[in-house]
Amino acid sequence: MTLDRALRLGGLALHYLLLLLLAAFFLFPLVFMGVSALKGDELALLRDLGGPRAFLLPGGPSLRNVAQVAGDPAFQRALANSIGTVATTVELGVLVNSMLGYTLARFRFRGRRALLAGVVALIIIPFETIAVPLLLLVNQLPWFGGPRGWLDTYQVQIILFIAHPFSVYLFYQAFVALPRDLEDAARMDGAGPWRIYWSIMLPLAKPAVATVAVLQFLGRWGDLLWPVLVARGDRHATLPLAMQTFYGQYPRHWGAIMAFAVLGTLPTLILFVAFQRWFVRSVVSSGIKG
Repeated sequence: MTLDRALRLGGLALHYLLLLLLAAFFLFPLVFMGVSALKGDELALLRDLGGPRAFLLPGGPSLRNVAQVAGDPAFQRALANSIGTVATTVELGVLVNSMLGYTLARFRFRGRRALLAGVVALIIIPFETIAVPLLLLVNQLPWFGGPRGWLDTYQVQIILFIAHPFSVYLFYQAFVALPRDLEDAARMDGAGPWRIYWSIMLPLAKPAVATVAVLQFLGRWGDLLWPVLVARGDRHATLPLAMQTFYGQYPRHWGAIMAFAVLGTLPTLILFVAFQRWFVRSVVSSGIKG
C-alpha cells in the first residue's frame, strides 16, 4: 500500500468516525428519551437516571407510561389542537408564500425590489421582539373574538403565522431557477397566470414546498412562547404548553414525562421521513442563492 493511499484511507476513516460521533451526539437525547419512556418501573428510572444503566430496560420494555399519557384527555386535546393549528398554518402558508414568491420571481411591477428587500429584512427580525406588540394588537381585534379580542381562539395561533418571510424567499429562489420557456409555451397554449402557477410552476417547485412545509411545521409545532401568551386555558392549549403544565405537576413522574415527549416528537419524525427526499434535494440543489 502506497503512502498516498494510506493517507486517503486514514482521512476517510477519520471522516466517518467524526460523522459517527456527531450522529451519536444528536441521537443520544432521543434514545435516552425513548428508553426512559419504556421503563415501567419509576424507581428504576430514577435510580438509573444519569448513569450507565440508564439505557437498560429492567424486566423488558413496558408501554404503561405511553398508554397512560395517550389516554389522558388533556394530552388528546392538546394533540388535536396542535395538529389542527399547525396543519392549517402549513397548508395556507405553502399557498400564500408560494404565490408571493412566484409574483416576486416572475412579475415586474413598481416597488418589486423594495418589497423583496423588505422580505429579506424581515427574515433577520426574531419573533420575540414583536411578540408583545402582536399580543396587544390581537387583544383589540373583534373579528371572531370575544370580550378579550382574539385571545383564547384558534385563529390567533394560525392567521398571524401564515405569511413567513423566509418561506417567501425560498419560493422566490425556487421559481427564479426554473426556465421561462415553460411559461412561454404555456402562454402560447392559452394558459393564464394562475393556471401557469398552479399546474406548471408549483409542481416543479416540490423541493421548496417540502422544505417550507417542514420548516413551518417545526417552527409552529415546538413553539411555546405564543401559546403561553394567548392561551388562557386548556381548551386552546397546544402540546408544548400542555407539556409545560404536565411537567409542573408534583410529584413528577419522569416515565410519563418522557412518554409525553416521545408522543409529541413522533409527528415531527413522521413528517421529516415523508418529505426527506424532497427536503434533501432542496437543500442540495437550490439552497439560498444570491
